[in-house]
Amino acid sequence: MVFSPNAEKRSLMEFHKFNFHPQIAAGIKAAGFVTPTPIQEQALPPVLQGKDVMGLAQTGTGKTAVFVLPILERLITKPRGRIRALVIAPTRELAEQINTTFSDLGGTTHMRNITIYGGVGINPQIQKLRSGVEIIVACPGRLLDHINQGTINLSGVEVLVLDEADRMFDMGFLPDIRKIIKHIPARRQTLLFSATMPDDIRRLAREVMQSPVTVQVNYDAPASTVAHALYPVDQHLKTALLLELLRHTDTESVLIFTRTKHRAKRVGQQLEKAGYKAASLQGNLSQNKRQAALNGFRDGSYQVLVATDIAARGIDVSLISHVINYDIPDTTDAYTHRIGRTGRAAKTGDAFTFVTREDEDTVLGIERVLGKKIERRTLEGFDYKKSAPARDSEFARPPRTPQRRREQKKPEPFRTRTAAVGPQKGRHVQPTRGVAHRGSAPQRPSDLATLKDRGHKPFTGR
Repeated sequence: MVFSPNAEKRSLMEFHKFNFHPQIAAGIKAAGFVTPTPIQEQALPPVLQGKDVMGLAQTGTGKTAVFVLPILERLITKPRGRIRALVIAPTRELAEQINTTFSDLGGTTHMRNITIYGGVGINPQIQKLRSGVEIIVACPGRLLDHINQGTINLSGVEVLVLDEADRMFDMGFLPDIRKIIKHIPARRQTLLFSATMPDDIRRLAREVMQSPVTVQVNYDAPASTVAHALYPVDQHLKTALLLELLRHTDTESVLIFTRTKHRAKRVGQQLEKAGYKAASLQGNLSQNKRQAALNGFRDGSYQVLVATDIAARGIDVSLISHVINYDIPDTTDAYTHRIGRTGRAAKTGDAFTFVTREDEDTVLGIERVLGKKIERRTLEGFDYKKSAPARDSEFARPPRTPQRRREQKKPEPFRTRTAAVGPQKGRHVQPTRGVAHRGSAPQRPSDLATLKDRGHKPFTGR
């Protein structure tokens, strides 16, 4: 959305043509929405008419409101207390963001909406489901858990939304989504949103949608409000270049992407040591720590957030001034997703990407999508010729210290322990530790002795 402090009257006129219920119109006004974004302008009419819609738009274009507002409009005048709308999202963070949008825009409707995802206790979710809700925003894995346990009933779902479908495909959720859809009435409205449209998503759309209306906005192209630059650098100099670049760049909030969870954690720690208010967001964190990192980034407690692709889904911070690709993404689609975090809502942003010699093919693919060559930059005064450390890469695990091989002892023949005399006489005696028998449970000492008498050789595990 575009915001303007003096455009309240124009805001009401712009959204008046959609004929929203007065309570929903009040939510739109309270949210400060001014003019519909292009995808809202094109997609809201067919969605409000009840048609299946496939929306192709990158992040930051206002697509969440395209399904939130019509769902609120549909549900406001009908009976409450049963699940009537289901939104499936790839990550917890995105699910929470969507749920917050429902609460903000539907604050005066008294609609009940909840999030369902893993990493937190399932019992509080069950309690909320039993109390009666109309809207669920869920991640596929935990939703399937509820379905399998019989704690959720989707037989009354009227609207199904698949948000960021391409990312759900990347994360391997398509089989789960197909299982979930079997529990939803065939007669429903289906809305699918994706920044890109790989063949697997097209096939899914054909399976689950009826004559969908396709709305395409800036398909396959990153936002025009983002400036791109490449910084060629050897792998072992990336962190040093990052620190130097941050010192010489006027930034607001900076989102840094790495390829692995381990690297996200390490880069975050090094930024903290350098004096930056930084946090990392990666899959090994508990849900509470993930949420604390996100909240701190949103409210400005953290100036820099280091994240992996999957962990960063759902980050909705309007003032991200720079996205820095510490590691170049594996695909051009992933590049589009990453840099979509800056230059949002008509604001400008910068996307810096560190590239090594091995990244040339990926760079060519990105330039084809952009339709232009990306500027190569070097940082004045930075020592690009500094030698690499002894290990192969900056964050490689150090080699293990060689250990002397222990002298191999000849296996002793199998024997049972002799029962102790005195006070311990008659105690149950266990076989020698480390000896196991294939295909059978551990035998009693008397059984083992019998086997020995019969000429059986012990299995030594070798």
